[in-house]
Amino acid sequence: MLYRLINKLKKVLKKHFWQVGTALAFLLGISLIFIVPALSQQPVVLSLLMTAPDAQPWQQGIIKDFESKYPNIRVNIIEGPNATNLLEDLYTSAFILGDSPYDLINMDVIWTPKFAAAGWLQDLTDEFSAEELAVFSPNDVEGSRYEGRLYRVPMRSDAGVLYYRKDLLDAAGYQPPETFADLLKISQALQKDDKVNWGYLWQGRQYEGLVAMFVEVLEGYGGFWVNPQTLDVGLDRPETLQAIDFLRSTVNQRVSPPGVTTYQEEETRRIFQSGQAAFLRSWPYVWPLANEDNSPIKGKIGIKPMVHAPGKNAGTCLGGWGLGISKSTRHPKEALTAIRYFTSDEAQRNFILKAGYVPSRKELFNDPEIVAKYAHYPQLLEIVGSSVLRPAIAQYAQASDILQRYLSAALTNSMTPEQAMKSAANETRLLLGK
Repeated sequence: MLYRLINKLKKVLKKHFWQVGTALAFLLGISLIFIVPALSQQPVVLSLLMTAPDAQPWQQGIIKDFESKYPNIRVNIIEGPNATNLLEDLYTSAFILGDSPYDLINMDVIWTPKFAAAGWLQDLTDEFSAEELAVFSPNDVEGSRYEGRLYRVPMRSDAGVLYYRKDLLDAAGYQPPETFADLLKISQALQKDDKVNWGYLWQGRQYEGLVAMFVEVLEGYGGFWVNPQTLDVGLDRPETLQAIDFLRSTVNQRVSPPGVTTYQEEETRRIFQSGQAAFLRSWPYVWPLANEDNSPIKGKIGIKPMVHAPGKNAGTCLGGWGLGISKSTRHPKEALTAIRYFTSDEAQRNFILKAGYVPSRKELFNDPEIVAKYAHYPQLLEIVGSSVLRPAIAQYAQASDILQRYLSAALTNSMTPEQAMKSAANETRLLLGK
């Protein structure tokens, strides 16, 4: 049909050259009739940056399911480095340069205040009702807000876990520890009986993991780092010094190895998984690895929230990831559709069963099909429920750097705890304008 119309138009042009303008307009109009619908049928592509190890389970699982239900939307995974700080740097650089190529933003919980304060995220407050958000754990939702506004939706939960050798405690007649003193006492008893080389493993290297570990001990002594509402700083309070004294005592009493102040998660996991330690503070990812067929401690471990001082509350550091929408995206409607699907009951259940991630929806921790595969998930829900947030302040990265430096100095005896925390508190107050 189009071919015949074009030939007819050529004849008109030969006979009426002076009407070329009208003819060209006619040709353009005919072309648009056929071309525009074809272009409009092309799927919208949403770009999403994440760590390389996460990319494959996303692509083969939840994204594949999503695209089958929404064929007009495609999700393009951009693989980044397997380090959250480097991933944050990539997002930050893209936003600062302007017109970020990312439509969906996969955020660690501690990025929310920084990204929101900088104006890089769309405000999602009016898109999700209180009833819709009630299905997630309250702390996961709170970690998605900045100054009372919602900027992300929880996708995966995460929280600090205290692992213990259930077999050794049962054989010796001990209940899992509740207090810091219990932890030291049981550790020393098992070491004395040559059941383990070390009692307690924690992450002491100068990095974000040190901060995550420390806020748990700090909460257990009733202390605080920064109050995000008032911007009060608690680093030079007695509770903070008590928390540092406990960590130092684990090394001084040889409950923890001397090198613990250089350890990150994987160093501690390997020692614990080899059967050399009674207790480990880490994250949920350790459970499936410690229970692999070739693991010396398969079926021998239990989990619980972090220990605390008498009369104080247990605190486990909240981690986790959530999805937000870039302020610069040209496809906000499609991005919102993707977030609603990825965080839905159906999608999360399938994703958890295939990839083993910790859900953000509360009911899934007790879902029969999930519990049949991951029997410890009901206990994880208790742990997530006792989680504490790192301060939701726009200057979080700088505040964390200050705490890391001075806390490391106190733990490695480069400074006294009193000197280190006084300096840390003063620099943090200066940072916050206090």
